[in-house]
Amino acid sequence: MLTKRIIPCLDIKDGRTVKGVNFLELRDAGDPVELAEIYANEGADELVFLDISATEEKRRTLAELVLRVAEKVNIPFTVGGGISSVEDVDLLLKCGADKVSVNSAAVRNPDLINELSSKFGAQCVVVAIDARLVDGKWLVHLVGGKKATSIELFSWAKEAQDRGAGEILFTSMDHDGTKNGFANETLAALSEMLHIPVIASGGAGAVSHFTDTFIEGKADAALAASVFHYKEIGIPFLKIELKKQGIPVRL
Repeated sequence: MLTKRIIPCLDIKDGRTVKGVNFLELRDAGDPVELAEIYANEGADELVFLDISATEEKRRTLAELVLRVAEKVNIPFTVGGGISSVEDVDLLLKCGADKVSVNSAAVRNPDLINELSSKFGAQCVVVAIDARLVDGKWLVHLVGGKKATSIELFSWAKEAQDRGAGEILFTSMDHDGTKNGFANETLAALSEMLHIPVIASGGAGAVSHFTDTFIEGKADAALAASVFHYKEIGIPFLKIELKKQGIPVRL
C-alpha cells in the first residue's frame, strides 16, 4: 500500500499565512516562509501554498514568495492561486514549485488542464475543487468559494481526471475550519470513482479525523492548516499515532 501523505496548507493573503472558518473570518497565522521551513523539518510529506485572493484580485500568484519558500524546503511543493496559463505555470516551476493547483481558471477554461498536463506532465497538475452541499448536491464554487456554480463535484472531478489532472484536491466548504472532521462519505465516493489520488481538505481538528479520512474516506493524502499553524497537532506526533493505527506513513 502506498504511504498516506500529510500536507500542511499555507493560505496566503497580503504575504501572510491566514486561516478562516467556512472560507470566512480570516485571521493571521504567521510568516509563510518560516512555517514552510518548520513543516519541512517536522516531516511533512508535501506543502501546498495557495494565494487565496489572487483570482479575486485578478493578479498572478506571488512568484517572489514562492521563490523564498522553495529555497527553504526539500519536499514537494504545490502552488495555486490566480494561475490561468502555461506561462504562469512555467514561471512558478522556475521559481521552485513542483506542482501547480488550478481551480477557478480550470472551470472557466477546462482545456487549460489538457494544456498543462500535455506540457508539464499530469504529475504536475493538481485540480482543486471547492464545493458545498446545496439542496442535496455537492456544487462547485469559484473565486475562493465566493461564486457558486451549477457544476456538480463528481462530474467535474471525473472530467478533470480525463483531461489530464494528476490529483484532485477536494475541499468541503461546509467542513472547512470547523475541526469536526473531513467529508469522508463524499471523499470515499470520489476515491472509488477516480483512479488518480484524492487529497482530503476541510475539517481537520483531531488525530482521529486523519485516521478516519484515510480509512473511511479512502483519501490518499490529508491537507490541514490551522491545527498545524496554531500547534494543536504536531506532525511528528500525528504520524506516530497514524502508524499505531496501521496507516502507512513516512516517518
